[in-house]
Amino acid sequence: MTKETYDVLIIGSGASGGMAAYTLTQKGIKCLMLEAGPLVDFNRQRTLKPVYELPYRGMGKPGKLPRVFQANEFNASQWVDETDVPYTHDPKEPYNWVRIRMLGGKSLFWARMSYRLSDYEFKGKDHDGFGENWPISYAELAPFYDRVEPIFRVSGRKEGLPQLPDGIFVEDTSPDAGALNRFRDAGKSLNLTVTKIRRSLGDGQFASSYNLLLPAAQATGNLTIVPNAVVRDITTDKKTGLVNGVNYVDRQSGRALHAKAKVVVVGASCLESTRILLNSNIANSSGVLGHYLHDQFYISNGVQAVVPEAKGGNAPRGLMGGSGYLPRFRNLKTKEKNFIRGYATDLNPSGTPDAKYFGTWGTELQKQLDEHRGAAFGTTIMGEVLPRFENYVKLDPKVTDKWGIPVLNFHCRYSDNEFNMAKDAVATISNICNDAGFKVLHGNDKMFPPGHSIHELGTCRMGDDPKKSVLNKWNQSHDIKNLFVVDGSSFVTGGAQNPTLTILALTMRASEYLAEQLRKGDL
Repeated sequence: MTKETYDVLIIGSGASGGMAAYTLTQKGIKCLMLEAGPLVDFNRQRTLKPVYELPYRGMGKPGKLPRVFQANEFNASQWVDETDVPYTHDPKEPYNWVRIRMLGGKSLFWARMSYRLSDYEFKGKDHDGFGENWPISYAELAPFYDRVEPIFRVSGRKEGLPQLPDGIFVEDTSPDAGALNRFRDAGKSLNLTVTKIRRSLGDGQFASSYNLLLPAAQATGNLTIVPNAVVRDITTDKKTGLVNGVNYVDRQSGRALHAKAKVVVVGASCLESTRILLNSNIANSSGVLGHYLHDQFYISNGVQAVVPEAKGGNAPRGLMGGSGYLPRFRNLKTKEKNFIRGYATDLNPSGTPDAKYFGTWGTELQKQLDEHRGAAFGTTIMGEVLPRFENYVKLDPKVTDKWGIPVLNFHCRYSDNEFNMAKDAVATISNICNDAGFKVLHGNDKMFPPGHSIHELGTCRMGDDPKKSVLNKWNQSHDIKNLFVVDGSSFVTGGAQNPTLTILALTMRASEYLAEQLRKGDL
């Protein structure tokens, strides 16, 4: 047990936990951060090895991480071991829960895509009648986006699109590849825009809580970090009903410990935060904690095409290379028959099509690969998933993790809205590619299982009505005023955009509100 009572206890050290520490400590608030994983020295502990030195030649031990499609033998140690911390679901309704436990969390390994949400997300119900609006608008969060982007050095190009608001960018002035221009021109009738991807540049090596947020927080002298602290539950004062700390287990020794604080900020990532709250049996007078689980559906190589002029190594200078981003263009001013909301697409005019697209083998396959080297036009499709009450997590009554903590049981499936959206995306992008003069090798509208995007959202959502939401517009529990939840679980909708930039902006906003409430003595 820690003897000191901290002002704020922060669970998690990733994007949300790191931003909470960054914001609060600079206001003189004493913070304790509990991280379930170890401290990591990347310069000393990360090494490069040839494939032949690895026991499974880079493929990984069979069965070790069967539901983490991103795992291989080179990176297996970065993912949470599912034998230590399992989860359960109906085999017919799989869910891929991808987790990382180490200082910096998933911010160490994200793709750095940094897009703002718009009022098409914040006020989606006003636009199409489905679900609930966020209790905040884009205008309320925009000033915090403005402050987060320079910290993470987000690059991009301003386009003036209402569905993808511009930001404070490191301006990307690089020319678009000719293939991207042809794709854009072919889709003019759809009023689509091809823009630069918006990516955090960080310090040139990392763009994470680990290097951009936590060092500044520690430099204030107001942050204490405890690694290997696996949180079991949040404790409350029986007299006041307020939270007063957490019970946690030392990951290495198994020792049970308790830490005290005046305020608890939960930022362990969407599903782990929800698991902690469910195990604590708090903050759920609404009955919606764990419900409305959503993400973005992903289809890698949804459309695989070839630019004929680039075959045989004959691409003119400037035709291929780089990448682009196609923001949502469906259901903005028009209405599709079979689905609401929309999708976005990463465009990659480079590389070589996979061998599986050629239907041959041996010498002929090698000839085809050589002929198509550098001529591929690949796409990754990301679609908005509707937040629905029937998609949820609960505690499994029979299964616990290595430390005896009940695990999550998943009930999540995609609906016709997502399936129809995926079909439209593949058909539309294929048509644009054909109109651009590309040869479409393959179209695939089969989505990965829910969770594959690692963008899980919504299980502890915010709202104005305490009967329909867990948090208010400041990420503060409706039930317990000194409890805040600041990660993706607070989202009401997710759009097709990567959520990390919004998580950072929401956390900065919530943390400044928390600090002011502490100053007033209202927590």
